[in-house]
Amino acid sequence: MSDTERDHFEIPKDMRSMAEASFDQARKAFENFVERAEATAGSIEERNATVAAGAKDISTKALAYAEKNVQASLDYAQSLLKAKDLTEVMKLHSDYVQGQMRALAEQASEMGQIVSRAAMEAVKPKS
Repeated sequence: MSDTERDHFEIPKDMRSMAEASFDQARKAFENFVERAEATAGSIEERNATVAAGAKDISTKALAYAEKNVQASLDYAQSLLKAKDLTEVMKLHSDYVQGQMRALAEQASEMGQIVSRAAMEAVKPKS
């Protein structure tokens, strides 16, 4: 078997159509989840004035991270559907993993700063 034959693969048309339909369904489900999560976060924020500001920052940032990470995963999945060969699949995978590792490290650092700031605000003596 030549390298060209081994590296070339093709997703059958029916399977590709089914995968694209599933992808669209997953994207719609995610968008619905984000809308509901934002509504829930909004109602939680109204409960306690002192903690609300910190909780809002934390929940807003966590939701933004979740949305960004899921969007990156959906984009990755969609790009895999369009891959032409195994080499492209491997490159897409490598790029995705490296990008997610960088994003998660950055997100963990930012979230730590936000949580620390919120905790400091919550324990500050009232004047």
